[in-house]
Amino acid sequence: MKVDPAAALVGHAVVPGDKSVSHRGVLLGAIGEGETRVLGFGRSADTRSTIDAVRTLGVQVDDVADDELVVHGVGLRGLQPGTVAAGNAGTLLRLLTGIVAGQEGRFELTGDESLTLRPMGRVAEPLSRMGARIETTDGHAPVIVEGTGDLHGIDYTLPVASAQVKSAILLAGLNAEGPTTVVEPKPTRDHTELMLEAAGVTVRRRPGSVTIEPPSALRLGEVLVPGDFSSAAPLIVAAALLPGSELTIHDVNVNPRRTGLLDVLERMGAHITVFNRRRAGGELVADLEIRSVPLTAADVGADEVPAMVDELPLLALVAAHARGTTVVRGAEELRVKESDRIAAVADALHALGARIKPRDDGWEVTGVPARLRGGRMDAVGDHRIAMLGAVAGLASREPVEIGGAEAVSVSFPGFFDLLESVARR
Repeated sequence: MKVDPAAALVGHAVVPGDKSVSHRGVLLGAIGEGETRVLGFGRSADTRSTIDAVRTLGVQVDDVADDELVVHGVGLRGLQPGTVAAGNAGTLLRLLTGIVAGQEGRFELTGDESLTLRPMGRVAEPLSRMGARIETTDGHAPVIVEGTGDLHGIDYTLPVASAQVKSAILLAGLNAEGPTTVVEPKPTRDHTELMLEAAGVTVRRRPGSVTIEPPSALRLGEVLVPGDFSSAAPLIVAAALLPGSELTIHDVNVNPRRTGLLDVLERMGAHITVFNRRRAGGELVADLEIRSVPLTAADVGADEVPAMVDELPLLALVAAHARGTTVVRGAEELRVKESDRIAAVADALHALGARIKPRDDGWEVTGVPARLRGGRMDAVGDHRIAMLGAVAGLASREPVEIGGAEAVSVSFPGFFDLLESVARR
């Protein structure tokens, strides 16, 4: 795939439904009572894996439209034992591990080659403390869970901030005896807590922790899925970099635990207006207007990483165009994503002419307020790196050729078409 330089991004755009909320709508609908209608479902390779997973475990899912599903719940303990292939979906693998820990029977959870390299010990350890019988493959998938239906709630402090691990513990707590509490070193995404509240679960939040009481049943009824902020982020960054851009993105999830990129871009001088704020299914939704202005460097610390972890590769590209030196620290979690994103970003941007040095926990980027030269880079099978390459192509002097660009289908199948629809050359 080759992406040509653009003069600006102009117009209006709508991005697919939030992947995190889409996963959770299907999973919680599956163990709920009655029907759950999921509206605005973000269909991608990852979320299709979630639909396939719950169908494998005995749940009926009706495809009403491309962005609408009806999930026929089987109740809190109604999943049928089986083997689930999670594809490349890390969210699915970890959340489902928590869910089946409270079921009865034998469940085997696996994934593709990339997913089986991601750490699962951090999920297995707290679930084992809750009484789950769980076995990993040297700390990775395949994961085997021998459900006994006999769990107890725990108080657990996460050693590493992770919304997926937090969610797995809370979901196991739905079928546990007594309350379950998770203490976080830093605030992470709270989509699971919000949806559990919507389903009738008693959720207590304190600074740095969340507690749930096991419910008698879940009843969602309807899930409204807002636009995915991580899918909007490449458009936001491209519009911020290209002079003359005037882009509006509608109906985006602006949950404050997801939008750290906006905070950092504003520190760098970006002109981003957030307006028409409202609530949809407990999530904060708004429209975004982005205009390009010259940018300056801004450091990112560990406390900011959880709220922008998926957008950090794009921030490195922004830093390459900003005046001064940007240092990103505390992002070692990027080394265990779909790829080693610290190395992959450094390799990709260096190949395109950026002055970037990888660190153990991030990067040091010396920006030049001019376009990169362009060239060829490899997405290394990672959808976030493929999107990074596309935005770099728009903002470079010469085209960028992306090896493995098809990886974007994991989260955003129509990405290149949408990008092209608002690009002006």
